[in-house]
Amino acid sequence: MNDLVHFAVGESKPAESHGLRKWVPLVSFLRKDVASKGPAWPPLLLVLGAISAVAYADHLVVSISLVYLYILPLAVGAIFLRKEVSYSLIVICIVLHDSYSQRPIHPALRIFHNLSAMLCFAFVVYFIQRYMEQKEALDKKVQQQRDDLLKDVELAAQVQRLFLPVSEPAIDGLEIAGMMHPARSVGGDYYDYIPINAHTIQVVIADVAGKGVPAALLMSATAAAMRLEANRDRNMLAQVERLNTQIGAVSDPERYVTLLATEIDTHKRIIRYVNCGHNPALLFRAKTGALMRMDSSCPPIGLSPDEICELASADLASGDVVVFYTDGVTEAENRLGEEFGLERLSTVVRDGSSSLSAQELTTKIFNSAADFCSDVGFHDDVTIVVVKCHLDRSSAVGA
Repeated sequence: MNDLVHFAVGESKPAESHGLRKWVPLVSFLRKDVASKGPAWPPLLLVLGAISAVAYADHLVVSISLVYLYILPLAVGAIFLRKEVSYSLIVICIVLHDSYSQRPIHPALRIFHNLSAMLCFAFVVYFIQRYMEQKEALDKKVQQQRDDLLKDVELAAQVQRLFLPVSEPAIDGLEIAGMMHPARSVGGDYYDYIPINAHTIQVVIADVAGKGVPAALLMSATAAAMRLEANRDRNMLAQVERLNTQIGAVSDPERYVTLLATEIDTHKRIIRYVNCGHNPALLFRAKTGALMRMDSSCPPIGLSPDEICELASADLASGDVVVFYTDGVTEAENRLGEEFGLERLSTVVRDGSSSLSAQELTTKIFNSAADFCSDVGFHDDVTIVVVKCHLDRSSAVGA
């Protein structure tokens, strides 16, 4: 079996080399940028066919000279062929005209006529060749700038990923999972887990208005500022107020951040939250199967210098599930322009909260939205965070 494989590979090499030998002579006639884009024979066939057609017409017409019709195939040749080949075709065209044209003309006048045509052809070919060289140089420069930009964007994406949690926090009584799927290389969504102590944690999710690099830069600033504020002061209202001042100072009115900051205390079995214009998180009640919406209580961060917010709270029980998300989930559209919407998301949460783990529910929500918009794909960043409460287990461990 192995011998047959090695034999087949060995036999294919000469065939490949033979095909390459047939290909290289044709490619050597073309400009480098043309040779790299496709087969060599169509440009050559076009130029040689045009020269033959003009030579045939020049041979048939006796009343006037058609030598200047050779400008057309020479101009096309200057676009596709190498400089040496293009200038060689000038000589070929003059020879064809001098050999096949049947017009009776004095030898001296014929020489003058041919020389003037040659100079005219050389000028046209030179002008087009220079234009093509400049265009090729410009394309190369643009490609280099594009490659540099892609490298910068990839570096920005790597930096952005540093602001996202690398692992789920170990808070007794909580099972947490999160993910972020940017619509482009970099995104404007952000989420974080900030442990306060062994039984208390802050969960933050945010969405910067816009997409791409500008949104990613503002997201990075928001992530850094939020982490500093959380480490400085546990008062979420004070955190949001200072964050609003800081973000407003570095962004324009068209750039703002929707943010939902929560604090979950497993000993007191309570979740406190402040919602700054963000999509309402969904709190699934395990005992009743009901969904509670954690609605917005103040405008987005950076939109208004005077921001008055309210701190809301809700009791938690074992089995309850909190689902955080950004509008990339609910606003995912199918090919008919229909949105995934809050109702479909609520159905997925109800169906999976009791039976699935936090990670499995996160994946199920993302896959459901992805399947819904599979024909067109996501147009916005998608971020999902799921917190599942196992508070009875926490109490047992504490006891």
